[in-house]
Amino acid sequence: MWRPLLLALSVALNVFLGMRLAMSEQGLPGYQELNRQKRVLEAELAALDAQNVGLTREIRLLEKNDAYIQRAIRERLHSVRPGEVIYLFPEAKDARTPQDN
Repeated sequence: MWRPLLLALSVALNVFLGMRLAMSEQGLPGYQELNRQKRVLEAELAALDAQNVGLTREIRLLEKNDAYIQRAIRERLHSVRPGEVIYLFPEAKDARTPQDN
């Protein structure tokens, strides 16, 4: 007598839990969204790691390499040596050539 009632109750509970897993925000859709966020954050972390490596390299060069320091000053501050002339050209907005119609 109790056995069919317990079986029906366990089946109903399993159906309820399965529906909750499939349809609730904390179920499968939530899991998929968290995985998507994880992939985005991992890509962002990889980009920041690469940027960090480049900045660390630049710091070491600025600390120890006089030629690199001079080049950085000349590029960033447009500094010139005596008797030197710098020509600055405006950047082109669109490098494509116009096509005839």
